[in-house]
Amino acid sequence: HPISQIQKNVERIFSSMGFTIADGPQIETEWHNFDALNIPEYHPARDMQDTFWIKADSKKSAENFVLRTQTSNVQIRTMKEYGAPVRVIAPGRVFRNEDIDATHDAVFYQVEGLLVDENISLAHQLQPIGYKVMNRALPLAVRVAAF
Repeated sequence: HPISQIQKNVERIFSSMGFTIADGPQIETEWHNFDALNIPEYHPARDMQDTFWIKADSKKSAENFVLRTQTSNVQIRTMKEYGAPVRVIAPGRVFRNEDIDATHDAVFYQVEGLLVDENISLAHQLQPIGYKVMNRALPLAVRVAAF
């Protein structure tokens, strides 16, 4: 399948740069999916229209469950288990409660990377990825934004 081929290629590229490949549960606790990522209770991502809640009736976030909305839960689990330094990517399927049309689906794939070590900057990752993917230097522009 094309998605599997792309994921294997991405995994190969990052593995060649010293990253490990991590996977995690697709049914996740509210704590791992939101709280551990500092996503506050009032954030729109927690709304029923954005998230598939499986169980949401407990006052304790470790007892509520969602279909993961990003693969960041894997980063949390990796840091809890191994600590720093770490080089990991977390590819996988994620779920959003979307109206399905030609440009939106409730299921999609994403890859997140986490690199934690001393004397590391964003520059350490951007250019090597360009070389690995395109076999040449790529003109890059980075824009910091929050949404």
